[in-house]
Amino acid sequence: MTDDDTPQQLQFGWEEWISLPGLGVPAIRAKVDTGARTSALHAFDIETFGPQNKPKVRFTLHPIPGREDLVIPCSATIIDRRDVTSSNGEKENRYVIQTPMNVAGESWPIEITLTNRATMNSRMLLGRQALKDHISIVATDRFMQPELSYDVYHSARMRHAAPERALRVAVLSREDNYSTRRLVEEGEKRGHTVEVIDTTRCYMAINA
Repeated sequence: MTDDDTPQQLQFGWEEWISLPGLGVPAIRAKVDTGARTSALHAFDIETFGPQNKPKVRFTLHPIPGREDLVIPCSATIIDRRDVTSSNGEKENRYVIQTPMNVAGESWPIEITLTNRATMNSRMLLGRQALKDHISIVATDRFMQPELSYDVYHSARMRHAAPERALRVAVLSREDNYSTRRLVEEGEKRGHTVEVIDTTRCYMAINA
């Protein structure tokens, strides 16, 4: 490995600003916890969708504590489900996703578990897996990397930087035909989940 290949040494305090561009989260404060193996992100309205061989999850996020009016819709591919024991001793089975994390111009993929952290001061927890070898922790300090701002959520950049969302599409069809198969193929090629519904097995209930 040459000197050019060596990543820049970074120092993290006990809390840092990061961004998760793959989820459409340009700024969020994360608490560094070396006692936790996997990172955790505040999520609610968690719902799975997609085929069993490649399931996805959609959820919503309040990135700013105390601002429940600001809601960010997110979706990602599920890579695992794990039992996680929280700091208060409670065990919870959580979905695990993988997404890039950006800090100080650098980016690397991290694993994140989804859980409701509404009662926590930090909307995100950075565990050991997210902390690469070139990162050292200064437990007595915070915000040692460039600070971001929540103002970005009210800017034009937020609208342009939002990632494409995976959709769940229903196709009504009476039989398996070329047109239906093409719709399914094109939808799945773009990362969406397409379900074919047989109209002969559907009914409509109209209540007076």
